[in-house]
Amino acid sequence: MDRTLELCCDLIERPSITPDDAGCQQLIAKRLMRLGFEIHSMPFGAVSNLWAIREGSPGPTLVFAGHTDVVPTGPEVDWSSPPFTPTFRDGHLFGRGAADMKASLAAMVTACEDFIQEHPDYKGRIGFLITSDEEGPAHDGTVKVIEALAAQGEAINWCVIGEPSSTTQLGDVIKNGRRGSQGGRLTIKGKQGHIAYPHLADNPIHKAIPLLMSLIEREWDKGNEFFPATQLQISNINGGTGATNVIPGSVTIDFNLRYSSETDAQTLEQEIESVLRDHTMDFTIEWNRSGPPFLTKPGVLTNAAVTAVESVCSITPVLSTSGGTSDGRFIAPYGIDVVELGPVNATIHQVDECVAIDAPAQLSKIYGNILRTLLT
Repeated sequence: MDRTLELCCDLIERPSITPDDAGCQQLIAKRLMRLGFEIHSMPFGAVSNLWAIREGSPGPTLVFAGHTDVVPTGPEVDWSSPPFTPTFRDGHLFGRGAADMKASLAAMVTACEDFIQEHPDYKGRIGFLITSDEEGPAHDGTVKVIEALAAQGEAINWCVIGEPSSTTQLGDVIKNGRRGSQGGRLTIKGKQGHIAYPHLADNPIHKAIPLLMSLIEREWDKGNEFFPATQLQISNINGGTGATNVIPGSVTIDFNLRYSSETDAQTLEQEIESVLRDHTMDFTIEWNRSGPPFLTKPGVLTNAAVTAVESVCSITPVLSTSGGTSDGRFIAPYGIDVVELGPVNATIHQVDECVAIDAPAQLSKIYGNILRTLLT
């Protein structure tokens, strides 16, 4: 078996449901130690974090980043094979985390093994930043590690994150940024009463409807060449006592904004609260800032990633900022160029998650080409 595929299987066998690392980082650390990496365990709370660094000759620093934690499997009976038993069929490797993102982690390790053997005196430094808190709250993972590294004076130039960025075939999409994410929980207060006597009550759901329409239809910005226009989506509405003849005393609405670099979280909060006041209602609102947008403009890192994909996959990838959030939102604010490059994402977080059997080895070659371009 190809050794990248074999390492991917070894990682899948470890049931690392967030935030449990289940020994994945220890397995990776052992491989990196043999290459001469300095290994630093950086736990925060219940989260395992690994920082590994290897010095070459003086030069820039390239960091590979990723996560060992996976989402829960759901009912295992729904899987065609046990989710933590690597299984080959129909040209694919099945298992929870196969695509998100244990194939990428395995490829990063073997790419470094090959690169260091070929270029023992490479120019610069290679780092690994691995967490077990990407699929969870993301409070004690990458965000804490990068803060600690910055406080220690670590200077990082480039970061490659192994998120499954590809859409239909390996390498067709590289993420060079992500939209910001801003969540809100709005509670509108009214007065509970009998539904047959509405004049004695105050229905907060009725108040919410025109408000929500004004927020949904609002143009927040027009976006720009890198980001689509900011968009608000309502994710949950909860109100009522369970009885059909009772006007509720309050309604709670959860919503999320995915926003472009044309605005920021504070501005969005101010705009929404202004709209709420214009509707003259009794409300409270809680905000959750998941992370600002980030963008790595076309340049040294993106060129290296694009060239690497072209060499291995014979396709030219598209640079994109679409999709959800990633740990890149914690890394980019420190002035670090970030790209995300990994396998096809069609089955991530699904039953029967899988990756093409040849994808781990191809990814290893892609990462190896990036190393050669940037550090030799």
